[in-house]
Amino acid sequence: MESETGHVSVHPDRAEREPRSNPSNGGAGTQTIVPPYWQHQRGSSYASLDHPPSFPITLEDHTEESSEQSDSLWANGVSIENYVVISGNIPSVGDYVVWICSVDTIHGGCMVIRKRYSEFESLRQKLLMTFPKAGPAMPPLPPKSTLYRFRPDFLEKRRVGLAYFLNCILLNPAFSSSPVLKEFIFN
Repeated sequence: MESETGHVSVHPDRAEREPRSNPSNGGAGTQTIVPPYWQHQRGSSYASLDHPPSFPITLEDHTEESSEQSDSLWANGVSIENYVVISGNIPSVGDYVVWICSVDTIHGGCMVIRKRYSEFESLRQKLLMTFPKAGPAMPPLPPKSTLYRFRPDFLEKRRVGLAYFLNCILLNPAFSSSPVLKEFIFN
């Protein structure tokens, strides 16, 4: 069936034909079958965006009375507002970033912890070993980069990603009561 645009639909395989000129026969129009998936346009992924969307995570307690799950929650959220670049003895060798995290507790206190990216990686691995079926509930960590690791825009994206990861972990009742998370927070 031909449409107003000159496309011809071929029903069995849902492919479309569109007239294109063929340079080998002097530019005369020919019919070429174009599968529909060739016409697909991809959207932007979060990794390709300059400013990934920040999804606020909030904790709401809808239980009437105290339960084991609600009792295991002890944090309202976490924010990572700053970082410090620690330099090694030789310039640019052994340098690393320490993330300064503020954990707000349900009882109104605030704890400040300092963690390296490798400690976040270790936490994620230990949680996956402790909770093998919880992978989908655990967001990935922001990617590594050897070239851009100290550039402010890269560090800002990493800060947002680490804060999102830590909020997802702290506000999940299964993870928040885990000895693995408590070791990460208190050591």
